[in-house]
Amino acid sequence: MGRYSRLREIRRMDPVRDCAEILRLISQYEFPWDYRQGVSIAFLRDYGVPRISVLLDRTQEFERSGQKRYDDTVLIGYEMAADGFDSERGRAAARHLNRIHGKYRIPNEDFLYVLATTVVGPKRWIDRFGWRPLCPVETEALTEVGRKMAAMMDIEGAPDTYEGFERLLDSYEERMFAYDPANRRVANATFRIMASWYPRPLRPVIARFSLALLDEPLLRALGFRAQPRWVRSAAAGTLRTRSRCVRLLPARPRWLPSRPQPRSYPFGWRLDDLGPHWAGSRPLEPLPDERRASPCGAPLNGRAGQHT
Repeated sequence: MGRYSRLREIRRMDPVRDCAEILRLISQYEFPWDYRQGVSIAFLRDYGVPRISVLLDRTQEFERSGQKRYDDTVLIGYEMAADGFDSERGRAAARHLNRIHGKYRIPNEDFLYVLATTVVGPKRWIDRFGWRPLCPVETEALTEVGRKMAAMMDIEGAPDTYEGFERLLDSYEERMFAYDPANRRVANATFRIMASWYPRPLRPVIARFSLALLDEPLLRALGFRAQPRWVRSAAAGTLRTRSRCVRLLPARPRWLPSRPQPRSYPFGWRLDDLGPHWAGSRPLEPLPDERRASPCGAPLNGRAGQHT
C-alpha cells in the first residue's frame, strides 16, 4: 500500500455509518502510537479537576494497581469499538462500564468532560505530532464515536460537532482546573506507571520529557512547574523529527494491526476481568435504548463474554 492509500480509503467512507471502522484505521494502522499518546494525555487532563481526582484518589486504584487501571480503561474502549458499537461485544462492554460507574454519584458535566478529552485529546496530539493531520472525515468520525459512547452511557448534552467538544473541554477546564493534593498524587502514580515501561536509567529523562509536553494550565493544576524552554523545544522537536521519519515509512500492512498489548493480561482477558474486583458483583443494567425497548427495564442476567 502507498503511504496515503488508506487516507484515500477513509475519505470515501461515511463518518457516521463507518465511525467504528474509521476509529480502527486511525488507532491500529495510521496513528497507533500517536493515538495512544493522545489518550494518555486525556487521562492526565482528568486529574486537573479536583472533583475527579479526589474520587480517583479515594479509590486508591492507581496506587494499588495503577497498571491494571490503565490497561482496563484502554481495553474497555477497545472492546466497545472492536466489532462496532452496536455489536453485542460492544454493548456488553458498555454495560460493564456503566455498572462500574454506577457505584459512584458522578455529575453529568464531569462525564461529558471526560468524554470530550477522549475526542479532543487524540486529535490535538495527532495534528501536532502525527505524520499527517487528521482529515475532516476522521475528525467527524471521532466526534460520532464520542456521541455513540454518550448515548450508550446515558450522558446528556453531547455536542453535535468536534468544535462543540473542543469548546466544552476548554470552557470546563477554565472553570474547573485548580490545584488539589489529590491531583498531584494521582498524576504521580500515573507517571510512575508510564516511566516503568522504559529502562530504569531512562526514566528521569522520560518524566521530564512528558512534563515538557503538557500545557501550563494543566501543569499548575497538577502541581508541577513548567519545564525550561529548551526542554520543551527539545521534546517537541524530537516528536516532530519522529513524525517526519514515520511519513517516509510504508503504510502498515493490513495483516499487521496494532492491537492493545496490556501488561496486566499477558495471556488475554475476559470482560469481567476489567475494572475493580467488586464490579462483577454488581448487576448489569440495560443500556438506555434497551430500557426504552423493554417495559420492565429489568437488570440483565449472565456474565460478560470472553475476548483474548
